[in-house]
Amino acid sequence: MRDVVFTRQSGWIPSVIREDGELKVMLGAGADANHDPRTFTFSIGEAHLAVIREDLARHLLLWSAVLPLCDAAGTRGQLDENAAVALLDPILLAAPADVDALFQHIRWDRRRLVAHGADIDLLERGQVCAAMRAATETSNEKRAQEYHANHRRAERGVTLGPLDAAILRYTGQYLHGATVPRRIPDAVDPALLPEVMRVIATAERACAGMRIGRDPRRGKRATDRRDWARMETTVQEAVRRAHPELVDDAVRTVSFLMCSEAAGRAGSTSMEDDEAAADHRAERGGSAMKTALSFTDDKGVEKKWLRSSPCTAAAEFWEFVGDRSAADNEVFTIEDEAMGEGIQLHFYADSIARITTLREGEGEGAGESEGGADPEYRVEYSLVDGISGYRTLVSAFVRGGCAALEHHGPWLSDVAEFERARRRRDSR
Repeated sequence: MRDVVFTRQSGWIPSVIREDGELKVMLGAGADANHDPRTFTFSIGEAHLAVIREDLARHLLLWSAVLPLCDAAGTRGQLDENAAVALLDPILLAAPADVDALFQHIRWDRRRLVAHGADIDLLERGQVCAAMRAATETSNEKRAQEYHANHRRAERGVTLGPLDAAILRYTGQYLHGATVPRRIPDAVDPALLPEVMRVIATAERACAGMRIGRDPRRGKRATDRRDWARMETTVQEAVRRAHPELVDDAVRTVSFLMCSEAAGRAGSTSMEDDEAAADHRAERGGSAMKTALSFTDDKGVEKKWLRSSPCTAAAEFWEFVGDRSAADNEVFTIEDEAMGEGIQLHFYADSIARITTLREGEGEGAGESEGGADPEYRVEYSLVDGISGYRTLVSAFVRGGCAALEHHGPWLSDVAEFERARRRRDSR
C-alpha cells in the first residue's frame, strides 16, 4: 500500500510517500532500457519529513545530491539506498556551514538548483545554502540550459562578451552549438541588435556571389564540402579582420549561418539550375550536343536519356547518381552507343576514364564466337578535382563527346603511369 504524504507543485521534485507504514522519498530520474522513466525510493524519518515540508531550499539540495546516485544506477541497476540515507542528516538537519562543507566533497546536480532559482555566483563560491534563499518550486529550464552552456564554454577557456553572446543568441546557438543556425533578431537585446547586424553584414559582403553546390555522390540533398569550407574560411577571415574583438565561438556561428543558408538554397535548387555553372565552365571544346545517352552504375542498373527529355543530360545523370550512389556503388558510366564513346566516373578514387571505340567487333556475337574479332577501345585516365571537376567533365562530354574533354586533361593511357600520378596526389 502506497500513500502520498507530501508533494510540491513541481511534479519532478521528490515526493514523500508512506509505503507499508514506512516513510520514503520517491523521485523519478533517468530512464530504463525502453526509455521509460525510472522511479527510486529510499527511507527517511519523521524529522526529515518535517524539514522537507518546511524548507524548500533543503528539499532541493537533497534532490540535487541524490540525482547522481540515480544516474549511477543506470538503466537497470539499483539505487544505493545506504548512500542516499547517509545524505539525509548532513543535508536536512546540519548547520548551513556544515552543508556547504559537505557539498565540497560530494557529487551534486548544479543544473537542478539553477533551474529552481539558485544564485549562480554563490553556488560557484560553494555557498550552497545562501544560494538557495531565493529558490522557487517552479523550474526555469532555459536558465539551467544557459548555465550549462556557459559552464561548458568556461571549461574551454571561453568567456563571452555582450556582443559575442548577442550574436550566438541571434543565430540560436547560445545553448547548443550543434543546432542549425537561423536568424532570430527577437532573441537579441534591442540595444545590441544594430551591432549584431553590422557583423552579419560583414559576413554577407564577404560571401556575396559565392555558392555551395550539390554533391550527388553523397545523396540527393548533399552539398559540396569544398564549397562549404571555402565559404566558411572566407567569412571567418573577413569577420575577424573587421571585428577582432569577437571570440571564435561568435565568428564560427556567423560563418555557420552563412554556409547553412547557402546550403539550404542549394538543396532547394533544381538539378537543372545547379548544372548552369558547370555548363558554363565546359563550353570550350565543342558543342555537338548528344541525342541519346545511357547511364549505368556499378550494380548494373541502367537509365536512358533522349534529347526529347524535359531535363538536360547532365542534370538527369546527376539525378541518377543522387538516387543510386552509395558506399558500395561508386562507379558510374555515361555512354553514347551511336558514337561509340563514353566516360566512366570513379568516385572512390577521384578519377575518370574516357573510352573511345577504335574498331567495332565483327560478326554475330563478336568476341565470343569463332571467327569474330573483338572490338578495340582507347582508354585514357585523368584525375578529378572534387565534385566541381566531375560536373565540368560530365557537362563537357554531353555537349561534345570525348573530343570536348581534350582541354580538361591531362589524359594518360598508361595505367601504371596514371596510378603513380594518383598516388602522388593522394600523398600530398
